[in-house]
Amino acid sequence: MKYAHLIKLTVFSYENENIDLILESFLRFFPFNLGYNKIVLKRSNAVGFNEKKIIIFEVALTKSNLINKFLDNLLNNLDENQKDSILQQAESRLDKNLCLFLRFGKESWIHGKKLILTDSGKCFHLKISIAAFPKKRELALNVVRDLFKDH
Repeated sequence: MKYAHLIKLTVFSYENENIDLILESFLRFFPFNLGYNKIVLKRSNAVGFNEKKIIIFEVALTKSNLINKFLDNLLNNLDENQKDSILQQAESRLDKNLCLFLRFGKESWIHGKKLILTDSGKCFHLKISIAAFPKKRELALNVVRDLFKDH
């Protein structure tokens, strides 16, 4: 079953953080080699409050086989409580374009290798464009339910 058309993962690294550790943790989301699969790891610079430098890492996946591998890895790293939370919050996490938005705490993934949903800004941002045909909200919610219940 096709669950998504696009997956985009983003993380911000601030100048007081260990960039290598952030990048290593970011890459842990992908159970495959990005370079080998010709996936671009986009790195850009920004300036935040008080002129603090920010490095933004971003990867977008569009190939179905890589999306499925990514989702399997994601689901294997979520415990049942996190999956239940996503299911309970699915309605509010799905936008009008049928994109599901999840945020995972940076510290818990970097240091504990544990994915924990968060609402704070210090996180990994995940956007999943849900594959629903026809493109209707209720069908997309069913796809989300299938994805997080079946794994």
